Amino acid sequence: MDAVVILALVAALVVVFLVASTVRIVPQARRYNIERFGRYRRTLQPGLNLVVPVADRINTKLDVREQVYSSDPRPVITEDNLVVNIDTVLYYQITDPRAAAYEVADYLQAIDQLTVTTLRNVIGSMDLEETLTSREEINSRLRAVLDDATGKWGIRVNRVEIKAIDPPHTIKEAMEKQMRAERDKRAAILHAEGERQAKILTAEGTKQKDILEAQGAQQAMILRADGEAKAVELVFQAVHRNNADPKILAYKYLETLPHLANSDNNTFWVIPGELTEAVRTVTRAFGDQSAGAPGATAAPEEAAGARTDGGAGEGRTPELDAGWTASFDAAAAADEAGKQAAAAVSDAKAEAEAAKSPQTPRRGPASAG
Repeated sequence: MDAVVILALVAALVVVFLVASTVRIVPQARRYNIERFGRYRRTLQPGLNLVVPVADRINTKLDVREQVYSSDPRPVITEDNLVVNIDTVLYYQITDPRAAAYEVADYLQAIDQLTVTTLRNVIGSMDLEETLTSREEINSRLRAVLDDATGKWGIRVNRVEIKAIDPPHTIKEAMEKQMRAERDKRAAILHAEGERQAKILTAEGTKQKDILEAQGAQQAMILRADGEAKAVELVFQAVHRNNADPKILAYKYLETLPHLANSDNNTFWVIPGELTEAVRTVTRAFGDQSAGAPGATAAPEEAAGARTDGGAGEGRTPELDAGWTASFDAAAAADEAGKQAAAAVSDAKAEAEAAKSPQTPRRGPASAG
């Protein structure tokens, strides 16, 4: 009885082992290479698969998703004999599990060595400056070479990127100095350009200011001249409209004389020659008024004789003293001329009033002898 139970248990275990060896479950994005008696048989796809127990076995399990491989920094010599360390990042995907397992022993090592060799060939034809600025070109050339070589390995290289390019420390210092000098140069150029623009704008502003001030002064002078012209025109029209005779004009002329020396800058003032003529005109005007009164013929002559400088005779017109010179300053000369003009006018008015008054003694023609 015990032997039968033991045999049954052994048979059951053998059946379970055979069933377990027959069924293979492959996860998604995985591929299993099956060998039968050491020879490649087939590649199991994701899901439930049946194999022959004992005869079939799984050789390699591969992941067909896109994978990333980062290589270590490798020294590369540029065209200008500078050693730089370059590390790359590789994006690849297994497209043929059989070729990846049987065409190459270690596809990662093969890809790494091929990348380094191709990178040295590419960088060796470039100088440092071109290497630092031509990453896209380097990536394209690396991808073309790797894609062509790894195609028979059942691997597709999707992208190759240069992660870092590290030049020597001395080269870094030289590059930093060069960059600093270039930035200082650009800063100096920008500063000079800013000052130039500022000076140009300041000059344009000053020019515009001077133009506007000149135009304003011109307009002010034009308006002032127009105002003076209109004032003169109005005065002229008023004079002609009122029919002013030379007597009034001569009187106004005498009134204006004291104002000629009011300026502080006048240090010498010349008495115009028309002064005696103006005084004579005013005197004659008041003399004509006195002559119109009855019995006033001899009064002006007597009064005029009394005003002469030494009794030179009757009927002489009052004039400025010939011995008076213009040696005084401007203010004294103006005051003197005003006093003489005022004296002449007051004398003429006094004679006219005396001629009109009945108490004033008259000198007839009989008393003239």
